[in-house]
Amino acid sequence: MEKKCWIMLENNPEVMTRLATTLGASPSLEFHDIYSLSDPSLLSHIPRPALALLAIIPLTPAWNHDRQAEDAQTPEYTGHGPSEPVIWFKQTIGHACGSIGLLHSVINGPAAEYVLPGSDLAGIRDAAVPLRMEERAQMLYDCGPFEAAHKSVEQVGDTAAFPVTEHVGQHFVAFVKAAGRLWELEGSRKGPIDRGGLEDDEDVLSPRALELGLKRMMRLEESGGGDLRFSCIALAQKA
Repeated sequence: MEKKCWIMLENNPEVMTRLATTLGASPSLEFHDIYSLSDPSLLSHIPRPALALLAIIPLTPAWNHDRQAEDAQTPEYTGHGPSEPVIWFKQTIGHACGSIGLLHSVINGPAAEYVLPGSDLAGIRDAAVPLRMEERAQMLYDCGPFEAAHKSVEQVGDTAAFPVTEHVGQHFVAFVKAAGRLWELEGSRKGPIDRGGLEDDEDVLSPRALELGLKRMMRLEESGGGDLRFSCIALAQKA
């Protein structure tokens, strides 16, 4: 059977907010554009704490080398059950990295408190908890409500969406804070990545979280040719 391959989503606050609420996140949350990672005046429109960051990053040779080297030292992920600090999904659906990044953003850390009871999102989260990596990936692959929600926002955004048969060299990556740690969540890796500890008053937009996460990626991009065609949005309360 041919592998499922969806239309790629745009990393746009309207797209991702609509997808989140369609699946069952509280309408009191929304995604916000990030215009700067360092200028306080350009971050002031985002309510704090920021609950998650969702970024799309170009897969440059430098970042790809770093990913491969890191994964080579990492065993296959075996986490499952209620003690798991974050719920991570291995991506098995082509071009679904945006929807999986959204899922990682809204069911982990403090954002999970905004998942509406009885919603599709709650059902996905509850079903995922006891499953191991491969079973969890298959559950998501077979999840009709997840696929329908993705398809409902394929044509939302600023650019026309169209089917793509080849990988375009960009990846969605989510950053969340859970159990006092910053987690990097990407469905094409070997599991969730613990990037380091954060204090109680540090959210995912705090200087330390940015240095451990998104800015680390940017430094790798700069060292490998300077391809900085990335975008990032933040999940937080409605402004």
